[in-house]
Amino acid sequence: MRPRLVVLRLPSLPPPQEETAIFTAYRPGLAAGRDAQVLPRAATPEFSGWLEHTRPAGGCARPVRLTGTIAAVDRNTGRILSEQHTDELPDRTLYKACGNRRGSVCADCAWVYQGDAYQVVCRGLTGGKGVPASVGRHPVVFATFTAPSFGPVHHRHVPRHTCRARQRCDCRPAPCRARGNAGTCPHGQPAACFARHDADDPRLGQPLCLDCYDHDHQVVWNYFSGELWRRTKQAIDRHVAGRCRRRGIPKVGIVTASGKVRWMPPVRVSHGKVAEMQRRAAVHFHVLLRLDGVDPDAPNALVPPPAGITVDDLEDAIRAAARQITVTTPAHPDRPQGWLIAWGEQVDVRRINSTGGELTEAKVAAYLAKYATKATEATGHASTRLTPTTIDDYADPEGDHTARLIDACWHLGRPTHTDTTGDATTADHRQGILDTKPNPYGGLRRWAHMLGFGGHFLTKARRYSVTFGQLRATRTTYRREEDDEPDDTLTVGTLTYLGSGWLTEGDALLANTAAKQRRERRRIGREELAHEAWLLGAAA
Repeated sequence: MRPRLVVLRLPSLPPPQEETAIFTAYRPGLAAGRDAQVLPRAATPEFSGWLEHTRPAGGCARPVRLTGTIAAVDRNTGRILSEQHTDELPDRTLYKACGNRRGSVCADCAWVYQGDAYQVVCRGLTGGKGVPASVGRHPVVFATFTAPSFGPVHHRHVPRHTCRARQRCDCRPAPCRARGNAGTCPHGQPAACFARHDADDPRLGQPLCLDCYDHDHQVVWNYFSGELWRRTKQAIDRHVAGRCRRRGIPKVGIVTASGKVRWMPPVRVSHGKVAEMQRRAAVHFHVLLRLDGVDPDAPNALVPPPAGITVDDLEDAIRAAARQITVTTPAHPDRPQGWLIAWGEQVDVRRINSTGGELTEAKVAAYLAKYATKATEATGHASTRLTPTTIDDYADPEGDHTARLIDACWHLGRPTHTDTTGDATTADHRQGILDTKPNPYGGLRRWAHMLGFGGHFLTKARRYSVTFGQLRATRTTYRREEDDEPDDTLTVGTLTYLGSGWLTEGDALLANTAAKQRRERRRIGREELAHEAWLLGAAA
């Protein structure tokens, strides 16, 4: 493998008492199998240095192990000041956190990602970290776009909530699907369900009849839902721009880099979007949409929208776009007319940034950040990308709901460029294969493990808020300042992949517990600082 040039951070030594605290935390609960792995590591004189060496990956379930050379380079001259090989480091390797966003894969890295996702969402609502605080006064709505029905499924519906927290709802639900004497479906299954499902009932999201359910349409909807959202966002922008035109609000002239003037509507709609996988394995989108103005002298500045455009106009635009926008997919051998992709009837639009409402900025940001670390766990399915050798372990056309969805992805994504005319050895036949357009459904096989959904679970408009890259760069700068790394020195590593995971279960136990203790200390410190600030405010 060719070495890559990456920028790394060399850690400093931890406080001397950390070694004793970690070893004491393990002593009462050491399992017999791990005892032989933990004690030799913790009893060595190099344990403190090893603990700090693994700190960048502490808490990670499967850290990446790298090997190569680490050098300190002068930023101004490019001269190498010092050089060290990973063979001289503990375990003869360099540890790096995997960075996986999925909580089911690595809880610690997902915890970091969730914190960044919270900042990305929240800064677009309240400002901060380079975003002006004035965005907190811009009109913002929280919209939920759901998928349509592909067949009746078991669900839990509470007509009237009396609980204090929806997350721990214990209200009495209505019957699942009480349709009177509905009889049976064409396949002999009951077409009604009179059960009052609990929140943890495994039947929730499962079709009443697997044979009646349209699994093909659902995976195609998941696959093309990104295109449906793109067109919906464009329709929202056009609707708002039309309101400005009818109310006499003039367009704004922006001078481009070439010196030409480009006229554009005086209002922008910025968004932050999170995709959530429902129990029935259909995605729906939670979207924050914010109205921004356009400053001709500073096109990239975040300014309030014109006074003639309000949050009512934004709500009307969202509902109109959700009703009108559809996508007809390309032809498929199994369905020459394609599938119709449209939003479901339940499009919920709520206002935030309004006084007296229950939907606050912090609650919305925490809600969206939570779903940014999830994927298909709600459906009970979790796997890596499927291949021809592993597909039979998950796909089954006669299996349960998830198995049929995976089978639909694999079947619809099959190669379709078959030519039955002419001799296979002729040049015309070979040219016919080359001229055939790529299968627009081929990506379904690539995303079969995601039940057809191939988009990212957290996206945003460019001007909505800060980026993940900016947050990570700020964190890196803070760590360098914390370690007193000279500003004119750059740490550069020429490293290659060696493996993943801790060397032993004992190493994983020691490193992960150390990371947990550090997080707990930071949490307690933040609470103490907040309490102290509250006391000072009360005294004033």
